[in-house]
This record gives sequence, structure tokens and C-alpha cells, in this order.
Amino acid sequence: MAWSQAELDALKSSYAMGVTRVEYEGKVTTYPSGEDLLRRIRMIEGEIAATAGKKKPVAGFARFSRG
Repeated sequence: MAWSQAELDALKSSYAMGVTRVEYEGKVTTYPSGEDLLRRIRMIEGEIAATAGKKKPVAGFARFSRG
């Protein structure tokens, strides 16, 4: 599905304000919680990055041993 930058901007703005009701391009969506809103933001960012040919950031843990 194609996501618009306007949608992503609206989601980020709502999240920053601490509200879960998002309005963009004549549409209104209410998310159950801030976590759900943040999950949607991360999903859209990942898909936009994938279509732009960028790799998603990878998180990991460094492990060290002294013996």
C-alpha cells in the first residue's frame, strides 16, 4: 500500500502532541493508544525506506568475553 508523506507527518505530529486522533487529507483515524500510533509510524517509515531502496536499521547487542 502506498503511504503519503502527509499521512506520516500527521501521525508524527499527533504522537508528539500526545493525542491518538489523526487528521490528514480529509481523513480521520483514532488509534486505541500511543503505542498503536507509534507502531503505525514505524511501519510506514519502514515501508517508505524499503521503496526508496534504503535498508531498515538493524539493532543488535555487542557481546564481549575476557576468556
